[in-house]
Amino acid sequence: MSTPPTPNPRLVEIDPANIDAALGIRVHPDQEFAVSPVVKSLAEAYVHPGTAWPRLILDGERAVGFLMAFLDIDWFGDGRERRSGLWRLNIAAGEQGRGYGRFAVESVAAEIRRRGGTELYVTWHRGEHGPEDFYLRLGFRPTGELSEGETVGVLGLA
Repeated sequence: MSTPPTPNPRLVEIDPANIDAALGIRVHPDQEFAVSPVVKSLAEAYVHPGTAWPRLILDGERAVGFLMAFLDIDWFGDGRERRSGLWRLNIAAGEQGRGYGRFAVESVAAEIRRRGGTELYVTWHRGEHGPEDFYLRLGFRPTGELSEGETVGVLGLA
């Protein structure tokens, strides 16, 4: 019995050569309620060019996921607090459980640190098939806030 190769993921910007691969990323059908499809994320990135940070996750040349971070947004819309974090995470159904989600979160954390940030925020749907356990295992803690009905979590980066 052969051992599967060790994942060697990397992030790349979405461009004309890989947009079809990005658009082809599909999560498990029972997870679709918890994350928007890549096409919606790319449309949002287009209208939020200063804050959206979309990236395709490749392992070799194989597209295994998509992430989009939000960087330095006015969280409450009134100038009180600026936040950065993970906006979307779509790991392809057949690629889950191989460390790509952890890689995505670590990559966003590295980008936020590079920009001087000390916290990474994320929101999630609670319940069966939701990503709550994944985020809690990575060290996120609920803030007690809700954003559009989703739990807000934060991970310290200091």
